[in-house]
Amino acid sequence: MINLLKLTENMKEEIKELSELASSVVKEHYDPIIGAAQNDYMIGMFQSPEAIMRQLKEGHIFYILTEDGKYIGYFACYGKEGKLYLDKFYIHKSCRGRGYGNYMMEHIIDIAKEKEYPAIFLNVNKNNTDSIAIYQKMGFKIIRSEKNPIGHGFYMDDYVLELTTCCNG
Repeated sequence: MINLLKLTENMKEEIKELSELASSVVKEHYDPIIGAAQNDYMIGMFQSPEAIMRQLKEGHIFYILTEDGKYIGYFACYGKEGKLYLDKFYIHKSCRGRGYGNYMMEHIIDIAKEKEYPAIFLNVNKNNTDSIAIYQKMGFKIIRSEKNPIGHGFYMDDYVLELTTCCNG
């Protein structure tokens, strides 16, 4: 059975387990794209238990995708620039291609509509061609490119993609 579990600050064990899933998924996917050194730095900044707790306290919304109680994916989002910013969207490699991404995206769109955000936007590494293609298949459009320093001499060299969620604007 598939389920989405909303993460809260008091769910310490779930936060730890999510961090472990996040680290393994992100290492597998991004080491070949950005290199292990930058990826390890980013995991520490954004996927560690401490980083997840900090983000929850800042108002980020985290959902863990489970199948029969096993963590298989997750997403995180928050309001930014009057839209819903999709900060994290990951599915374990063994579970990709089974419709879980669409399942999670439907929930993200519901969050955007519930909060009356006219669009969802995200950053994706320019060399992450598989993910770019998936987002475009879901209806996202590339609206710009940007290169942002993240510390220690590392940069995020990304496209910004956006999906309109309603006709307000």
